[in-house]
Amino acid sequence: MLPRLKLLLCAAALSLCATGSALAADAPSYGPQLQGFDYPFPLKQFSFTSQGAPLQMGYLDVSPVGRKNGQTVVLMHGKNFCAATWGDTISALAGKGYRVIAPDQVGFCSSTKPSHYQYSFQQLAINTHELLKSLKITKAVLVGHSTGGMLATRYSLMFPAEVSKLVMVNPIGLEDWKAKGVPYRTVDQWYDRELKTSAESIKQYELKTYYVNKWKPEYDRWVDMLAGLNNGPGHKLVAWNSALIYDMIFTQPVVYEFKNLRVPTTLMIGTADTTAIGSDIAPAAVKAKIGHYNVLGKQAAKLIPHAKLIEFKGLGHAPQMEEPEKFNAALLKTLAK
Repeated sequence: MLPRLKLLLCAAALSLCATGSALAADAPSYGPQLQGFDYPFPLKQFSFTSQGAPLQMGYLDVSPVGRKNGQTVVLMHGKNFCAATWGDTISALAGKGYRVIAPDQVGFCSSTKPSHYQYSFQQLAINTHELLKSLKITKAVLVGHSTGGMLATRYSLMFPAEVSKLVMVNPIGLEDWKAKGVPYRTVDQWYDRELKTSAESIKQYELKTYYVNKWKPEYDRWVDMLAGLNNGPGHKLVAWNSALIYDMIFTQPVVYEFKNLRVPTTLMIGTADTTAIGSDIAPAAVKAKIGHYNVLGKQAAKLIPHAKLIEFKGLGHAPQMEEPEKFNAALLKTLAK
């Protein structure tokens, strides 16, 4: 029996190795600026200099379909998202006459991953402002999702006269995690964590947080997008920039300045969202009191002068991807008012 058992174990091991090799062979691999990934619309590049270095921001500039309404909407992506993830919303907006600009911020997706960069929401806002200035856009509607909600807030505080409306979609930064007791991670610790990113870890996180444990085949594309970036030849630079960006998010809360917003603001909140930076290392008592968007959305709406709140009951962190038709209908109705 023993020789037979050894043979079975060897066969199983060989099978697992073969399966692992097949998965590794099938895993996507994209360049450090997401080269090889297909965007839903033609990708353009804005070249500029920042902090002494030549940089590029990838962006989508989609013209209205049919009758123009004269308005421009700027879509700001989240931490684990790109301009491409706005595809359904871009189509819906363009179909109603809006010009749509969807940039990839420096450090993300199709944009430059600098070896050294002092990340701040002010810097990213200025980068975006320079892009819009180059496109001769002097006033726009801002729609910011997740980390993009923090950026859209900062942009609206810095350039209020150039923002006609602000829409935040499940923005993070509705609470100050460090003030609530979440431990601080150094950039080096974030870097070590990001180097371990895999397609499986991405999918499991998105399944729980973005889609409330309901997976659809169309979500696989977004796992491939991030996994391919982290699996590509620039993976160390990608991980380093990701670490710097996480430090920016954790240490630069915007919640204390919501009271200073002076542009018409709407919050669009998937109430089942539980996103909270650092919750994976937070003590149980701290973890229990953070990331409750069913509460946070209401609290933020009270802090922002004259804010309107739209709740998507039971949806997660990315309602524009989870239920695009429902989300786009609500967004278009909000912008039409």
